[in-house]
Amino acid sequence: MKKTLLLLLFIVITSCYQETSIAIEGDFTTSYANDDESIPVIITIDNKITGADKYEWTFEGGNPATSSQKNPGEILYSKQGTYTIKLIATNADGESNEFSKTVVIKEGIKIEFTHEIIKSNFSPVEVILKNTTVGEGLTFKWDFQDGAPATFTGKTPPNVVFTTPGDHTITLTVSNGFESEKQTQTITVAPYLVSLFSYEPKFEDDDYEAPVSINFTNKSTNATNYKWSFEGGNPATSTEENPTVVFANAGTHEVILEALNDKTSQIYKATITVLPDTNLRTFTNIKLGINQAHNNNNIGAMFSTVTRQVYKANEINDTNSSLVDIVFQGLNSNFTYNRFISPDQANNYGFLALKNAQSTIFINSQNLCNCGLNFTEAQFDAMVNDNPIKSLNISYSATGAQEFGFTYPRIILFKTQDGRKGAIKIKDMVKNGAGSYILCDIKVQKQ
Repeated sequence: MKKTLLLLLFIVITSCYQETSIAIEGDFTTSYANDDESIPVIITIDNKITGADKYEWTFEGGNPATSSQKNPGEILYSKQGTYTIKLIATNADGESNEFSKTVVIKEGIKIEFTHEIIKSNFSPVEVILKNTTVGEGLTFKWDFQDGAPATFTGKTPPNVVFTTPGDHTITLTVSNGFESEKQTQTITVAPYLVSLFSYEPKFEDDDYEAPVSINFTNKSTNATNYKWSFEGGNPATSTEENPTVVFANAGTHEVILEALNDKTSQIYKATITVLPDTNLRTFTNIKLGINQAHNNNNIGAMFSTVTRQVYKANEINDTNSSLVDIVFQGLNSNFTYNRFISPDQANNYGFLALKNAQSTIFINSQNLCNCGLNFTEAQFDAMVNDNPIKSLNISYSATGAQEFGFTYPRIILFKTQDGRKGAIKIKDMVKNGAGSYILCDIKVQKQ
């Protein structure tokens, strides 16, 4: 009986032991390191499973691909996609349980696009866009500042047209569902084409008397080609940017400039009035100093009808000395002894010699020259062309070259080395000590 009771007790104890084997319970969680879901992605695993002794992890698409650690740490994913993390947990009691999680890895964003302008940046500007951004599961949003179209959704936009001059931004926003990136490029549309020019006659033609040689300055903007037409001009047409044209005849002449680029053109017109040729150049209120004023560099005594300038002693150089054709000698501030002298004789009358000096004939005293000349002040004032002096016989005579005193108004006739005839009218003789001078008008043939 006693043996029977012990056997029953053993059976009961053994039965209770089998009923209390350890169960595998719980789960594991995953999280994105730094909350970053775009590749490269690190997944962190927190294993909260209990009752297991052995762990077999499988990381689809991950690195490492497998693990037998309870806590495998961090798993690296380098490619976009949806992946399964699987765990098979077992224990010594033969218990086994399988767990799995899905992780979504989003594409990393590296925006790359280019733009190409068709033809030129003159308005309207048409732009081709090439999107070379690589990745799966990305969305694309385009914004074109002042463009047509203004926006576009999709990877490859149509050509975009910009018409307003200035800078315009092209912005591409790329999203992977987790984050977005932007890249901006700028298109510059050139200002609108404008056709415009100015003109100026050559120095010797600034009286606009025929023939007139005129330099045209092209002030057009954003043009690449030019078509000129010159009514009555030589040449009559030109494609130069800044042409020079001669107008041989008096009258009003129309000048037309058509400025062009590869998109458009514009015309600008102007008229130029050419006056009849008088063959007479007039200079008014010319001051010529006495010798002392000239040599002290106060008021010059030398004048060039070519450069139209008065020169003091310190202004004479090798370039302009040969262009001086009028020299006034005033002996003193009281004007007791005055005369106009030939430039090549300047060194004989208190001036430094002029290099390559010209020879000019002067008739200082018409009444003494006994040469039949009597050109009056009234004739000088009335002279509007060279007809009154064209026929005058102006030749050298010792009596005609004689000095004169403090008498004005006075007319002096002259002929330059190149044969141009002229007249000087002394209007005033200003006594001002070392700064004394005469005030005169000069009329001379242009050729």
